[in-house]
Amino acid sequence: MGPQTDAFPALAAESFRMTDVAELRAPLRSTHAPRILLLYGSLRERSFSRLVVEESARLLQALGAEVKVFNPTGLPLVDDTSVNHPKVKELRELTLWSEGMVWCSPERHGAMTGVMKTQIDWLPLSEGAIRPTQGKTLAVMQVCGGSQSFNAVNQMRILGRWMRMLTIPNQSSVAKAFMEFGDDNRMKPSSYYDRIVDVMEELVKFTLLTRDVSPYLVDRYSERKETAAELSKRVNQASI
Repeated sequence: MGPQTDAFPALAAESFRMTDVAELRAPLRSTHAPRILLLYGSLRERSFSRLVVEESARLLQALGAEVKVFNPTGLPLVDDTSVNHPKVKELRELTLWSEGMVWCSPERHGAMTGVMKTQIDWLPLSEGAIRPTQGKTLAVMQVCGGSQSFNAVNQMRILGRWMRMLTIPNQSSVAKAFMEFGDDNRMKPSSYYDRIVDVMEELVKFTLLTRDVSPYLVDRYSERKETAAELSKRVNQASI
């Protein structure tokens, strides 16, 4: 039952809907492996954000996910070229393919790197009727050259929310990252490593939980109202 119209004078009653629990229990569950795209924020030959992402990719595969890692080398600055640039097209196609993402950036001058921000800036908010990031899960992580900080992950959380992604509660910040990897570029046992395992476990769980119902989760009153108004305008114009 909807609201009493006279009790909510500002409400467009025809666009207001009660929560449908059945919609949150998708009758058909996807059976393919969760598809996770991983982005890192440094072009250095020995990039610790890349090493964290590679470690995370191994963990995600062990947890049953299908993973792809985007290499940002050669990705141009936003507005410096068109969306037809090969690296831009690659990134956007991977975004459409994915059901969840991992973003890992070094912290530089108290913020995420330009390399990381450029990748995020190239992610489209909309392509026609498709919103490539909306409803996808997101895990945020950072590496630090010194003591532990959370500036980069906090920034990425803001961006994830802006892009209507479902950012999971857990996150990782690896302090003095240069001390956490051996000569084989594998991460050493530590509480930092344990936290990354936690984050990847949580990401897979949230992705499995939400991917089939994400269209309903991000269905909004304001957009239904706008769509109804546009439809009414078209219908009325057609009848003139």
